[in-house]
Amino acid sequence: MSVNDSSNISRTDWAALEAMTDDDIDYSDIPLLTDEFFENATLRIPAAQARNLIQLDADVMAWFREQGAEYKTAINTILRRYIESSGGKQVI
Repeated sequence: MSVNDSSNISRTDWAALEAMTDDDIDYSDIPLLTDEFFENATLRIPAAQARNLIQLDADVMAWFREQGAEYKTAINTILRRYIESSGGKQVI
């Protein structure tokens, strides 16, 4: 919403909206979400929240979790040591 939009008065009938039950809502223009939809769906996390997320193979994550509660710190330490051992050079 821009600054100019904040001065607009809502034309929504809030009292009528609040009086509605779930059964009163018309969902006819919204397609049903099938199992196929969820099988093909991709989770997208906004960049501001995803800046520290990485994708690890399930077996790799399982191994680190088995190492204890500080597994995230261990992953970071191992990656840092790898960077330092490569002399900071790009190796991939």
